[in-house]
Amino acid sequence: MIGVAVAVGAAMTWPSNLSTLGSEQLIADDAEWVKADVVSVDEATGQITVDVTSRGEPQRASVQPSGVPGMLFEPGDSIRVLELPDGSMVFSDFDRTEPMLLLLAIYVLVVLLVARWRGAGALLGLGIAFGIVVFYAVPSLLDGNSPVLVGLVTGAGALFALLYIAHGPNARTTTAYLGTIAGLAVTALIGVWAVSAANIPGVPGEAELSLIYINGNISLSGLALCGLILAGLGILNDVTVTQASAVWELRSARPDLPRLEVFKRGMRIGRDHIASTVYTFAFAYVGASLPLIVIVLHFDTGAETAITSSEVAGEIVRTLVGSIGLVLAVPLTTAIAALVVGRHAVREPALEPASA
Repeated sequence: MIGVAVAVGAAMTWPSNLSTLGSEQLIADDAEWVKADVVSVDEATGQITVDVTSRGEPQRASVQPSGVPGMLFEPGDSIRVLELPDGSMVFSDFDRTEPMLLLLAIYVLVVLLVARWRGAGALLGLGIAFGIVVFYAVPSLLDGNSPVLVGLVTGAGALFALLYIAHGPNARTTTAYLGTIAGLAVTALIGVWAVSAANIPGVPGEAELSLIYINGNISLSGLALCGLILAGLGILNDVTVTQASAVWELRSARPDLPRLEVFKRGMRIGRDHIASTVYTFAFAYVGASLPLIVIVLHFDTGAETAITSSEVAGEIVRTLVGSIGLVLAVPLTTAIAALVVGRHAVREPALEPASA
């Protein structure tokens, strides 16, 4: 039933084409991005001397300073430079390709060594999930389709890939999937009201303003709502998987327990999980938005004005709505699991959260 609904929703919101991806030109036709290594920095003028490395033999050149106060350069730093049509070069950003690829390789290696084949399945599912976001959700939003429907279809499709590839097709996986879908639906329903009532985003940021200019099909409040639906997907999935596993283990240990008692004992575990994941959710947003929070609270606007400002209010609304969906997913998943689990649950393999 859910698969049919997802298929129908996907058909209704399927992007007309993928040409919108990479369609906006960022620089002039005769300008070019190049990579360079910093050789030296003139402390008096800030002028940077570099060796351009993206054209075979290194070529010595001068780069205009970034103009960002406090930005420091050291010899050996890898940077990205924009070469303008007149031959002058302007600093764009640091080149982070190598450290990021190294970090990714370490991450994959650690997951595979610790979680083994389950980790491999989780990584594959994660890749498919991000593929759904890039090749379906983003172009569909750019087409002007319903952000709520796009968010639900993306979430349901990504969860399907993550759960069934990582954990295999069995009753316990299906229970976790149903519980997550229930939590996702609750998040969407509350989010529709919250985004409208709190007028999120009330004052568009730089990214939102750029979207308005390059694509008028996107509703900024709708985009915020779609992001809200997808924001807590990973934590929500972790909670539902854990609850399904808890109920299966309870049933394995005490196959004589009636289903109502299984539900009650599962909820005792669930309450502890709620307590830990709620502040996990909150601090994840605090960490991601810390520079913004510091800036807003630095000015003498008063606590109420600062907290209800457009920038901070968006993060608070996302946290609260996601947390509500998270909390309600626990009893929903536990109830589904108590109804589905059989007396011979011990025969099924253990289900571990797809933390990857």
